[in-house]
Formats: sequence, structure tokens, C-alpha cells
Amino acid sequence: MSVEIWTDGACRGNPGPGGWGVVLRWNGHERRLWGGEPATTNNRMELTAALRAMEALSRPCSIDLHTDSEYVRKGILEWLANWKRRQWRTAARTPVKNADLWRALDDACQRHQIRWHWVKGHSGDPGNELADELANRGVDEFALEGRTDMAEERV
Repeated sequence: MSVEIWTDGACRGNPGPGGWGVVLRWNGHERRLWGGEPATTNNRMELTAALRAMEALSRPCSIDLHTDSEYVRKGILEWLANWKRRQWRTAARTPVKNADLWRALDDACQRHQIRWHWVKGHSGDPGNELADELANRGVDEFALEGRTDMAEERV
């Protein structure tokens, strides 16, 4: 199955209340996911969005994943192999930040064939704009209320 995915994270303050959003599209279907955390960082929300997207897939897929986060894209494509080789340490020998999410995302990606695409945020890409809207909805509906939850809708 071929799936197009857009992910985004949002944070009000960094750290602060944060949210994440995901748009999945396949065969004329669309599924939207969003959630939030009361105390987090923007990078954690960007990673959480990508992770939740992978977890939402029930079988191996061919994926085009669009993110406006260079942190996520470069982390997966450029940095991850070295972090793993160094037992989750950076080149400066400090612990990798957000290693829990990086490990989970790495595991979740193993069963899929993924092409990672960077899109400029707030530049009019419809999928990215919708993922951003969902991420902010996650802040409003969950994080600001002190809840760690998620919601979804099918369109």
C-alpha cells in the first residue's frame, strides 16, 4: 500500500505545552491524528508526530513522509546510524537528546519503505498546513488542559 503522510509539531514556549499533528492519505482516504503534552519541546512534538504516523499503519507500506522539521529528516537520514554506533552518544560524546523517541521511531520505521521529504513550513503546502493546524489543535485540546491524549478523524 502506498501512503502519503504529513507531520508537524507545535510548542507554545520551548519548553511549554505542545502538540503534534498527522495527515495520512491513501487510495482516496484520509485519516487525521493529533495530540498534545502539557510540558514538552518542539523537537519532541516533531518526533512524536512522525512516530504516531508510523504506529497508525497496520501493515508495511510504501510511504512518502513530508515534514517541515530538518531535525527529524536529518536525524533519520544522516545522524541516526552514527548515534546507534556510538551507543546513543553524539560526536561530542554527550547523550543524544530525545533518544527515547528516536529509538521508538527507528523501530517503527523498520517495516516500511520510507522516502523522507522536507517541506518549508507555512509556505502553502496543503498537507503541511493541515498537519500544522492539527498540531495546534493538539495544544489547544490537550496540552493546555494538562492532558496527554490523542484524537483522530477520518475524512
